[in-house]
Amino acid sequence: MSKRAIILGATGLIGGHLTEQLAGEEVFDEVLTLTRRPKATASQRIHNHIVDFDRLEEAAPLFQGNTLFSCLGTTRKQAGSLAAQHKVDVEYQYQAAQLAAAAGVSHYLLVSSSGANANSASAYLRMKGELEEKIKKLPFKRISILQPSLLLGDRANARPGEKFGGILLPVICMLPGLRRYRPIEGREVAKKMVYLSRQERTGVETLRLDELFNT
Repeated sequence: MSKRAIILGATGLIGGHLTEQLAGEEVFDEVLTLTRRPKATASQRIHNHIVDFDRLEEAAPLFQGNTLFSCLGTTRKQAGSLAAQHKVDVEYQYQAAQLAAAAGVSHYLLVSSSGANANSASAYLRMKGELEEKIKKLPFKRISILQPSLLLGDRANARPGEKFGGILLPVICMLPGLRRYRPIEGREVAKKMVYLSRQERTGVETLRLDELFNT
């Protein structure tokens, strides 16, 4: 029986690496990338579909498959407001997860964030925690939540703060006891997602920081 994966956020840092890695792997026979703008690929295994995330229910047939990788995300600056960021980081992803669960997808993988907590004082971490709590209530056979720290790698939209942190934090994290908080390359998170998708497990698993480096 053929296996199909769906990727949300394929034009982003982690989603881009994930798409490239799955194009060269034989984990899935077909990979659908659902994006807001075109995503080119040279692989015959990858199929891009442009969707309107404000009318995501119209794309329900595209959520039929075995695995959903959710790498979607934005910043308040890019979104334009906190409410707009919440729509992308929580509402879009949760609706996509609901459609996938209803279509019988068995494995859901979510890129969240270190420190995600629905009760956090940080709006960003609060949104990540809110989404995690919502996802855990859906009837997936398996849920994998990845909580990376600062992400390193080339982005389409450069983030100055992350570039500065990417230089400073690796040095700070060489200190005793801080190594497990070191930044991680986007491709490493994608690699971990591919690794997890190969395994047959059930239940909810949350991988934090240092666990993401181990494959």
